[in-house]
Amino acid sequence: MQFRTLGNSGLSVSEVGFGCMSLKPDNAEASYLISKAIDSGITIFDTADLYDKGGNEILVGKAVKGKRNDVIISSKVGNQWRNDGSGWDWNPTKSYILKAIDASLKRLHTDYLDLYLLHGGTIDDPIDETIEAFEILKTSGKIKAYGISSIRPNVVREYVERSNISAVMTQFSLLDRRPEEDILQLLESKNIGVLARGSVAGGLLADKEPKPYLDWSEIEIADMISRFKSETQTPSETAIRWVLAHKAVSCAMVGIRTENQLMDAMASAGSKINQSEINRLSDLFPPKYYKDHR
Repeated sequence: MQFRTLGNSGLSVSEVGFGCMSLKPDNAEASYLISKAIDSGITIFDTADLYDKGGNEILVGKAVKGKRNDVIISSKVGNQWRNDGSGWDWNPTKSYILKAIDASLKRLHTDYLDLYLLHGGTIDDPIDETIEAFEILKTSGKIKAYGISSIRPNVVREYVERSNISAVMTQFSLLDRRPEEDILQLLESKNIGVLARGSVAGGLLADKEPKPYLDWSEIEIADMISRFKSETQTPSETAIRWVLAHKAVSCAMVGIRTENQLMDAMASAGSKINQSEINRLSDLFPPKYYKDHR
């Protein structure tokens, strides 16, 4: 496993991370998968208070018990569950963030988070208030670094300009190259790490049956994937290595819920991709850019 520094945070993260969202509380293998991932060299595990109404954080906390010093825990905040459990509302206020962190720390059985991300964001949010909350948590030692999980260029640019974020989690894959237009270059220039999620595009780049994705039709996707496969790598290995080849990307956060998916993720960590293959794939999957949130 190779490691990369996550932007200006000082955190060294494995180039492939474990996205824990798909791990359900009734998954008997969850603790085993996380333990095996740690033993295999994965160091960063991402969760959120939204997932399973906090149940995912509880699961992760139990799985890393006794191994806290060996892992980097990332969680997210901003989606507040309603008291009746009927859904959640967007709440990026300072008061909510300062309250939510304590609940997350309790569920995760830890005194601090390595990384705390705003779980979304709009241009109409009280952004300075949100930033103030994260800065307070950093000063108090409850978090080491903070950032934002967003695909919206206008929101990302505001946080880059107005805050000291260390990381941005954003969707990025051969089928979703929207961040290439200007966001990845901007983040790289500011030494802000990128956690790339969706590297295999919901499984479409890992042998899942073709279907429409973003602005791509099922026919277009089937045609591109038919010419995508490598003779020496699994489809998911190729897709993840292409993402990791971008200089701005610190880590590919891969959603994992089965041992086979873990093995695929680990295989991608041990493989390589050359520049000619990067160019071939980039030509095969032409970029489409954002129409909204510019």
